[in-house]
Amino acid sequence: MTWEEEDRVDTVSSQSNTFPDLLTEAELIEYLRIPTITSATNLHNVIEHLKRFRGLPRIHICNKTLYPKKAVLHWVENQIRNED
Repeated sequence: MTWEEEDRVDTVSSQSNTFPDLLTEAELIEYLRIPTITSATNLHNVIEHLKRFRGLPRIHICNKTLYPKKAVLHWVENQIRNED
């Protein structure tokens, strides 16, 4: 990753300091602004799709799925690069 890409990630990260380092699914939905970009009624299905087909990073702790914020930011950057 170039310094420019890291700076872009750091800028996005600093704008989102209100979120914890490990996001719940509800926090992830808000963090990615899913309700504003989709007309889907079941937002859980949107997240499931991203996990299964787009490789959304996650970990499991005590049978709960959590989403590391830094990993999600890097995943978003990779998705952007792959669309170019």
